[in-house]
Order: sequence, then structure tokens, then C-alpha cells
Amino acid sequence: MLAYKAPLRDMRFLLHDVFAAPALWQRLPALAERVDADTADAILEEAAKITSGLLAPLNRIGDEQGAQWSDGVVSTPDGFREAYSNYAAGGWIGLAGNPQYGGMGMPKMLSVQFEEMMYGANASFALYSTLSAGACLAIDAHASEELKATYLPAMYEGRWAGSMCLTEPHAGTDLGLIRTKAEPNADGSYAISGTKIFITGGEQDLTENIIHLVLAKLPEAPAGSRGISLFLVPKFLANEDRSLGARNQVSCGSIEHKMGIKASATCVMNFDGAIGWLVGEPNKGLAAMFTMMNYERLSIGVQGIGCADMSYQNAVSYARDRLQSRAPTGPQQQDKAADPIIVHPDVRRMLLTMKALTEGGRAFATYLGQQLDIAKYADNAAEQSRAEQLVALLTPVAKAFFTDTGLESCVNGQQVFGGHGYIREWGQEQLVRDVRIAQIYEGTNGIQALDLLGRKVLANGGELLTLFAEEIRAFVQTAPNDEFSRPLLDALHRLEELTQQLRVSTSADPRAPGAAAIEYLHVFGYTAYAYMWARMARCSTTENDDFHRAKLATARFFYARLLPRCESLACAVRAGSVSLYALEAEHF
Repeated sequence: MLAYKAPLRDMRFLLHDVFAAPALWQRLPALAERVDADTADAILEEAAKITSGLLAPLNRIGDEQGAQWSDGVVSTPDGFREAYSNYAAGGWIGLAGNPQYGGMGMPKMLSVQFEEMMYGANASFALYSTLSAGACLAIDAHASEELKATYLPAMYEGRWAGSMCLTEPHAGTDLGLIRTKAEPNADGSYAISGTKIFITGGEQDLTENIIHLVLAKLPEAPAGSRGISLFLVPKFLANEDRSLGARNQVSCGSIEHKMGIKASATCVMNFDGAIGWLVGEPNKGLAAMFTMMNYERLSIGVQGIGCADMSYQNAVSYARDRLQSRAPTGPQQQDKAADPIIVHPDVRRMLLTMKALTEGGRAFATYLGQQLDIAKYADNAAEQSRAEQLVALLTPVAKAFFTDTGLESCVNGQQVFGGHGYIREWGQEQLVRDVRIAQIYEGTNGIQALDLLGRKVLANGGELLTLFAEEIRAFVQTAPNDEFSRPLLDALHRLEELTQQLRVSTSADPRAPGAAAIEYLHVFGYTAYAYMWARMARCSTTENDDFHRAKLATARFFYARLLPRCESLACAVRAGSVSLYALEAEHF
């Protein structure tokens, strides 16, 4: 397996050329005083060093050893504790955190690229950090000033970590079914009792404390999701001076034995009258938790990009070196017994598919980071509102499409290796196993598709889609004769046409959205990537070096070989739900 190499050239191209990030930051007052082009480049350089030099070397040993559980204690693999200590000392957990409590306050456009590096280098390690960053975000947005001042500084420092406790043995997607209870105490705290499963980093030996954000129900709370509240429950209580206090009634009952991300502890957590504090308003916990969940959904989407990029790096290196057969047009290396497999059309198909999807995803993640920065920091209310609406629309697309195509890319990368791709020492099979979970956790991709189509498109008559479509049309209008303009408009028209057809069919068939959701999301994803590739290509046409020529060639490949996938997906959407229900349940 190759050493991980961060795609710095591509990341800088996106920040500086495609999205003009430094200019954006300078007109957002809170960011103007924190970051400029040089600062951003320096941060990315250091991020590349720490991910390639500190995290990547632990990736294989993490997979082989995995996290271990014994009597409620979880041990991470060799080297993880030391690496986490060094990583935290660099301030990376608080990269985008609130400076008031010790965070660095960097823009999301930067942190999303840093997260890609982490996932590419070591997905298991990355999860501990990203869960903490997401928990900090929710605490900062919804907790009392006292809770923020008590917990955020230590979490940003990396001395304390965070976890997200939602799922229960009987309640996954339908969180309204949760049974965890919160009983009021006389001092204003609550006694939390219940069991949570699938808790990433619920117990570990990397930090001295773990701050759990727990969904639970108050006495006589309304039924269903309207009766859920959010609580902060620390593993160790904090003393008045914010030092480590007594052990809380929180314990890890076991950890899961998983297909991948084996060094990430996936825990069963038991709360036995544990002391906790309300975060936000009573019975409004799900809305507060969505602050963290939406952060994690984008982050897990980026996991798909990071793993795909690592697989691509390995596959390209192997394809250049592996000699097998001759090129279709005749020998390319006369002095050798065979040509490198990169000359073969099918290998090039796989590599270019990986390259086009990964670089398209990286651009889309950076674009979404840009919208998050505008939504958070803009002082123009209309601009801020527009960005918030785009984030709402595009987050489920990012989570699901990044991870669906991320798995496709990792499988392609494994396939390039032939039989060697099935062997552990080459690293490709681990990437396939590690990325597979990303389609499942933080809301399965089927749920993301339903969220996109049902809540973000159909529920408001397509208003959010119209915002995105108007932006694409405005971009095309600036260069209508560009080679990518007409096919991009055709793709957008197809998406809008499908949306209208679904608005009509849903009124007569309540099953229609569920039957079409996945294919619809993929049509949306390819259309969004077409927009990203058109923007990258336009920034490359005036340059004549290898990097920009490769961008143009990859854009043309995407439009010629991948964007046409939308045609078959559209046919599936138009087929409706009838064929799905032609078979009785007992006949499956």
C-alpha cells in the first residue's frame, strides 16, 4: 500500500481558482480577520503533513488490531493514543471551532478539505475527531453559556471528546420510538437512564473524558419525535474549576465486531441514572441534535471522497507499474515483455471514473463548505438565507452521492489490482470495507434520498431546487457557447422535468417518492457534478500545463461517459411504484 499523499494541488485549485475563497473570506467580517490565502495554504500544508506522516502509517495496524473491549474499558490500537495526543496538541479538533472557547474559527471550506485528508489517511482515526467537532458545534449552538464555558475549551483542546447517542436497539431511523428517560433532579440536572447502540467513540482511551450528547424523553413528554429532548452527559463530571470530577453512571457494555473501520470503537452505552443537563429547550432535542447530525452527514459524505482518493492513488501507481499484455494499438514498451496495464481501455475506464467522481465530489464538498461559510458569517440577510436553503437542499445529496460513488470508486480501485486487490497487504480491500459503512450510518442513503425528494423538493414545490437551478443558468449565461454549457443545461432540464413529473405522480400515488428517491438523488448528484466540472473546466481553458489539461480531459470524460447515466436513471424514476408492489410480501 502506498503512503497517503494529500491532493494539495487540487485543493488549492478549488479554493483559489474555482471558488475564489480568499475574496469571499475578505468580505465576511468574522473571517477577514482570521484567514487569507497564505494562511489557508499554510494550514493545508500542515494538514497534509499530519495526515500523511502521523495518521496514515497507523491505518493498517488499526485495521489488524482493531479496538478492544474488556470489562467496560476500550483500548485503541498501538500508536493511536500517542498520535491523538500530538494531533490534538496542534489544535486540529477546534479547526473550525468558536474562538471564544479556544477554537481556531477557520472557514468550513478549509475544514471540509482537511477532513477529506483525514479520511483518506485513516478513516477510523478520523471518526474520533469528527464526532468531537460535531458535538462541539451542537453545544455551541444550543447549550447554556455555563455548559459551553465548562465543556468546549477542553473539547477543543482534545483533552475531552464528544459522542452522539441516538440509536437504541429497537429505534434506528424512527427516533420517536426511543425509550431512554430523563428524570428531573432537584438541582436542575437530570437522571438519564437507557441503552444506546452504535455509538462511535462512546468509550476509548484517547481522552480523559467523553461528553455524550444523548436523546431522551422527559416525563409526560409528547409521543413520537415531538417529545425528544437533548442532554449533555459526561463520562466524568466537571468540578467547579472545570477539572475532572467523579465518574458518572455511564458505562460501555460492549463494542461491535465490524466489517470495517475496526479501529473506531462502536459501542453499546448504558446510562444508569447518569447525571446530565438539558441542551436547548425541552422536547426540542431532535432539532438541536440535527445541528450535529447535519455536520456529521457532510463529514461522512467526505469519508467517501477520502477513501476513494486513497484507492485512486494506489490504483494509478499500480497501473503504471504492472506489466500485462500489449496495448491494443501495439507494443508501447518494446524493451519489456509487456506493457503497463494503464494502456488498456478497461483499466483507463476504471481510473477515469474514479478520477472524475472523486474530483467532482471534492469540488462539490468545497462548494457546500462555501455555502456553510456564507450561511454562518454573511452580514446580508438575503445572502445568508439563500445559502442556508442551498445547504438544506444539498446536504442529503452530498452524504448519499459522495458515499455511493465513493464505494464505486473503491471497488474500481480494487478491481484495477486484479487478484492482488483481494489481498490485505495492498490495502485496497480495507478501503472497500471501510467506506461501505458510510452508506449506512448517519442516516442511510435511502433515508437521505427520501429527505431530498420528500422534504427538500416536493414539500415546498421545488423552491429550493429553483435556487440551485437559477445559479447554474446564471453560470451558463456568462459563457453560453462553452462546450459544456448545452449538455449542462440539458442535464438541468432533465432534473427539473423529473421533479415536475414526480409532483404530479405523488398526488395520485403516495408510494411514488419512495420508489423514485434513490434514482432521483443520483440524477441530482450527476447534475451537480456536471456543474462542478463545468466550473473547473472553465478555470482550466486559459492554462496550458499538465494539471489544467488533465482537468479538461477529465471533464470531457465525465460528460461523455458518466453524465449519460442519468438517462437510464430517469427511466427508472418514470417507471413509478407499480412494479415494486406487483409481488405480495409472502412471495419474496
